[in-house]
This record gives sequence, C-alpha cells and structure tokens, in this order.
Amino acid sequence: MPVVDPEFMALPLASCTDAALTRAQALGAVHAEVRVESNRAHLLRLRDGRLEGSHDGMDSGLAVRVVVDGSWGFAACAELTPEAAADAAVRAVQLARVSRGLNSQPVELAAEPVQPNGVWVSSYIVDPFAVPDADKIALLAEWSRGLLAADGVDHVDASVYAVKERRHYADLAGTRTVQQRVRLEPVVTAVGVDRATGSFESMRSLAPPVGRGWEYLTGDGWDWAAELAALPGHLAERVAAPSVEPGEYDLVIDPSNLWLTIHESVGHATELDRALGYEANYAGTSFATPDLLGTLEYGSPLMNVTGDRVVEHGLATTGWDHEGVEGQSFDLVREGILVGYQLDRSMAARMGLPRSNGCAYADSPLHVPLQRMPNVSLQPDPGGPSTEALIAGVERGLYVVGDKSWSIDMQRYNFQFTAQRFYRIESGRIVGQVKDAAYQATTTDFWGSLAATGGPQTYVLNGAFNCGKAQPGQVAAVSHGSPTGVFTGVRVLNTLEEAGR
Repeated sequence: MPVVDPEFMALPLASCTDAALTRAQALGAVHAEVRVESNRAHLLRLRDGRLEGSHDGMDSGLAVRVVVDGSWGFAACAELTPEAAADAAVRAVQLARVSRGLNSQPVELAAEPVQPNGVWVSSYIVDPFAVPDADKIALLAEWSRGLLAADGVDHVDASVYAVKERRHYADLAGTRTVQQRVRLEPVVTAVGVDRATGSFESMRSLAPPVGRGWEYLTGDGWDWAAELAALPGHLAERVAAPSVEPGEYDLVIDPSNLWLTIHESVGHATELDRALGYEANYAGTSFATPDLLGTLEYGSPLMNVTGDRVVEHGLATTGWDHEGVEGQSFDLVREGILVGYQLDRSMAARMGLPRSNGCAYADSPLHVPLQRMPNVSLQPDPGGPSTEALIAGVERGLYVVGDKSWSIDMQRYNFQFTAQRFYRIESGRIVGQVKDAAYQATTTDFWGSLAATGGPQTYVLNGAFNCGKAQPGQVAAVSHGSPTGVFTGVRVLNTLEEAGR
C-alpha cells in the first residue's frame, strides 16, 4: 500500500503549525487551524495520436484560519517557515477583528473528537507521477491510432489528468493529521466528419474519473480494450441515427448519465450553505430549504441518496476534511423524503447538530475552506434487476447512456439533460439510436417518477473533477454512484426543433 511521500513528510510541518497555533492562541483565538499543503496536477493531451499539450503544476503553502471574538479570520503564505507561519496567524487574527463589525451572527463550531496522530492515504497502487511521461504518451497514442484506423473516425482526442493532494492539518484542540490522495481523469473522444455538409458527431469514452492510480489505465477497474473497440460503432450509429420524436417516454437511465442529474438536482440542492442563501449571488440557492427538512417529498419511496467521504476510489473520499472532521456516510434522502444536508462545523452548529458530517474543503492552501459536496450517491435495490431486465419491462421508452450537456435553474429545480447516446426501446427491446434528444423535468417530478432501480450489479461510481463554487471560485472533485434507474412519463424534447432548425 502507498504511504505519504517522504518529501512531504520532510517539510517543517510540526514547527510551522506549532508556531502558527501558538501565536494565534496568544493573540486571543478560541479556535485556530493550520493546513500545510503541497498539491500537484499534471495534464497530457493528444490530438490524433500526437502530443498537443502538457501541463505540470505545483500548488504549495500554509493556511491559518481562526475564530476571534466570534468572527472568522484567514491568512495564507507560500513560505514554509515558522516565522512566516506565525506572521500568517497574526494577519488572520487581525482580519477576524476587522470583520467583527460586519458579522451579524457569531461563529460557533460543532465539537469534533480529537485525532492526535492520524495518517490516511487513498486507495491506489501505482503513483501516476512516478510513471514516465513517455510511457503515458505512448499508451494514449496507441489508443488513438487504433481508433483512427476504424471506418468513420476522422479525429481522436485523448487526455489524462492526474492530481495528488498532500496535506498536514493541526488545530488548537490537538488534532494532527497527515493525508495523501490521488485521482485520475482519462478521456478519449472519437470524431466523425461529414465532408459533404461539414457537420460532425463525437462519441466519448464512458470511463469515469476515479480515485485510483495509473493501474486504472492498464485495466484495473475498467475494461479499456472493450470500450475503445466499441467506440467507432457507437459513433457510426449516432451519425446515421434519426432525430428523436418528441413526447413523453419511460426512461431507463444508465449510471453514466444519471450521475450528473444526481449531482445537479440533489448534490447541489442539499448543500446547506446554498439552502440558507450563502451562494445566492453566484451559484444560486435551493428549493430544498431547511423548513422542509423531514417533510419534503423529494422523490418516490425508491429514492435513497447518501452523502459520504468514505467510499473506496471516490473523488471526494478523504480521511479528514479541512476542519479535521473524520470521513463519514450519512443520509440526504431516505425513502423519498429530504432528511439531511451537507455540513461543515459552523453549519452543523447553526442547525443545532452535535457534529459536522465532514464537508469542508479548500482547493488550495491559499483558499479558505467552505462547505463542499461529498460523494453523493443513489443507492441500488439490494435485490434489484439487471439493466437488461429493466429495459425488458419498458414498452415504449429510451435507454439513456453517457453524460453530455445540461442546464438547471438557480434553485436546482427546473432542468434539462442530454446524453452521449439515446436508444429507442420498443416492447422491451433496444431497436437503435436516436439523436437530438434531451429530457426535461422539475426535480421533484423527475425523482417522483422513479419506478425502479437496478441491483448492485448495475451500480457504477461516476463523477467529475470540476465542480465549481464560491467567490473567489474554487473547484472540487466529487463522485456520484448510481444504479440504472427507470423513470416513467418524462418529457423528451427534440433539440433541433427547440432551436428552430
């Protein structure tokens, strides 16, 4: 099993955090926390088998956050010395005192058990940053050449994005943790061009981004050979597919598409800071307001959605969040009813809860932590059917595969989603692709139409690297697990007709 990189452990972690905490406490802080981080990101992009771009960046520094006189203060620095750390603590305390006059509600934090000597490393085998770039490029080029040799494929884009986060956390209560996590996002897209009209279609791999190492690209966790072999056929069928007939359909939605609907209509809607209006000026609010907790019929009784920071290979999985709260699993929607929110320590205290569920995160040591989405997942039916059996039970419908474009309003209520592939279902059988389709609904109508969920054998953990929030903007990676789901009587649009074409 991997361990925290020795080069990170060799940094002056203890001396820096001790200097910052000691100075903050001497200046009157009732709470102080210090993060020392070193985060690395590497992106490779190939176009038609040739290297198009490469980026390798490191983000390192130290952050101090304090509570003084009931107000937050925050400061950060790039220099990792005890003197710089102590100076950051001074600036954080000064900011808290300046902010006091603007603070209408004193900061209170839910209690958290002390973790005096915690170490955690995410689940991976091969560190992607230990693999030579030449080997990475060679693999992506091989994949690209194989696709370019297929009929109907004119261009291929292939990329892999790798991130490694390393963090030391310490606070006045006595928590001290060190952790390291790795994640990967490989993407392959095949493009077919109609030379007569200039139009084109594309088809992207369905392999999700994951909290794994380089072993993911060599077959551990995904069958790349099968996916790449099937991609040209999917593309050719899409090019020749007829335009969808608009109307109401029963939808069988694959996890490769449903994860994004979960993210937008449930994940963001159950962020408590958003529901309380903290994101109103930027990312919007939520229809799922706290006065509806325990009563809102979010969906059908088959809808059970959890938040977690613990699932293996999850993009938001971590040992402890950025407030020293241990990773947990918790209910957001149980049997169709809204029962919980994503919380950090201040939000938990505001709700009168004894403990945060570990949803504080900052995407850089130079940014302040805020409440961010955990892994948010729809649970399968423990004894549920296969995807094939779900399709067999639909008389007239569409099988929806792969995410594509989407749109949702500022309250996370009215939405529209498209897909990589829509397949017509007639009398329980798939009879071919259609294109130019999008499904549209309100959140509660859509989840209320959930008529069946597949069993654990249909469950897949998908997700995204680029969930955005806050001002200044921050980006977080998050996973969403889902079984295949059946939704009845959903409105399907023809996007060409809607665009007036």
